[in-house]
Amino acid sequence: MGSFFRLVLIMGLTFAFSNSCSSQEGPKTDRKPAAAGMFYPASADTLRAQLADLFRGAKARTARNLQAVILPHAGYVFSGGVAASGINQVDPDKTYDNIFIIGSSHHASFMGASIYNKGDYLTPLGKVRVNTELANELIKSNPVFSYVYDADLNEHCVEVEVPFLQYHMKKPFRIVPIVIGSQSPQTCKKIALALKPYFNEHNLFVISSDFSHYPPYNDAKSTDKATCDAILLNNPEALMKVLGEYEKKNVPNLVTNLCGWTSVLTLLYMTEGEASFAYTPVQYMNSGDSRYGDHSQCVGYWSIAISRNGASVSSPAAGFSFTKEEQKTMLGIARATIIMYINQHKTPDLDDRNFSPGLKMHSGAFVTLKEKGELRGCIGRFTADIPLWKVIQEMAIASSTQDSRFTPVTAKEIDKLEIEISVLSPMKRIYSADEIVLGKHGIYIKKGYYSGTFLPQVATETGWSINEFLGHCACDKAGLSWDGWKDAELYTYEAFVFSENDKR
Repeated sequence: MGSFFRLVLIMGLTFAFSNSCSSQEGPKTDRKPAAAGMFYPASADTLRAQLADLFRGAKARTARNLQAVILPHAGYVFSGGVAASGINQVDPDKTYDNIFIIGSSHHASFMGASIYNKGDYLTPLGKVRVNTELANELIKSNPVFSYVYDADLNEHCVEVEVPFLQYHMKKPFRIVPIVIGSQSPQTCKKIALALKPYFNEHNLFVISSDFSHYPPYNDAKSTDKATCDAILLNNPEALMKVLGEYEKKNVPNLVTNLCGWTSVLTLLYMTEGEASFAYTPVQYMNSGDSRYGDHSQCVGYWSIAISRNGASVSSPAAGFSFTKEEQKTMLGIARATIIMYINQHKTPDLDDRNFSPGLKMHSGAFVTLKEKGELRGCIGRFTADIPLWKVIQEMAIASSTQDSRFTPVTAKEIDKLEIEISVLSPMKRIYSADEIVLGKHGIYIKKGYYSGTFLPQVATETGWSINEFLGHCACDKAGLSWDGWKDAELYTYEAFVFSENDKR
């Protein structure tokens, strides 16, 4: 039995492309499952029972207005829990015109992308309708699409997602199965352009990809975090840069950061530059976390939700807010954490069962400390794979003990501190300083290994012009020259800011 599950892992994580692919159309018939009995059970009853168990342990739904979700596609015993958490973000009562399932070919290399248009999809749970009319229309009107027989012959990346949808969705749905065979970013951009008209609230996009392949357990965790963080920026260039950097890092046994990178890149090309989309991490595990896993060679799995109009409990955008009671709770968490950590070097163990959804969402945040109106510490993070209240705990400790500009806060100082919290929206890449609105936007400047940020309230407090705002950030925070921002990457974000002074 152990050998069987190891076989499932190896087959599920294959990252090899054949040099040839058939151009024949193949029979016009429903697609029979190729992965049943290997990636998931071939018996309907056994499969249904396994899915029920996976969904019982899945993360609760926190996303609103979900537009897309990134899911793993390995054997269910390894990645099924993460996939279930991702699918659980989908409203099971919603009726979609289509569910696009996009994956990258593991076995055949070919130009563009193949759309299955020969019939419906079969799994042990029954038949799922393929929108062959739309598939034919896409193939006819876009040279980047075709039907490639070899693309679906033994491919699992699309198929393994279908039973999760069959189990979860309460209403009938149609799928558009797409397998990308190209390794060209330019081709991904063409695919994104062709699919963009369908990227709306009437359709759902499921992007199928595992993350790192075969590094040791701890290396897998750090590699997968770096890749996830790049995806959360909603910036294709940031993802490609991280993938390129890891090719040069010589991480032991690392074959790839992201086996479906072309599929994820296609998604990013559809959402880049759009502040209305929020990327939110849902769950992470790697194969080493499975009872069948090997810590010496692991594969990483993330599920990531993409919401429209920033309407996600897990990732706020412009216009989000917190009640006075929520603000009071967060400020209390920060102060209690500082008191305990400074006096006992311990972090309070809090029970979040009664916390509001706002405190449980995943979002970046800064904690700022002031003493008699003067800055005493300020540290934060832009992205988070943990709830907001935990981010506030971590940043409260960091701002009081780890800000290199100041000595650590002492027990005698705590009562003199005023705590301010800034909860951040997702970052948006900008290409002109004219896009910055002083007092509304925080800025993040990145050039190579140098980076720096100013919160939105800095511009208000200093009265700086946009050029001064950027110049001081480049020079004082990022370690660049005064004009260093002009050839650096620029990002903006917004913040909901509140402090103990407001409360009083």
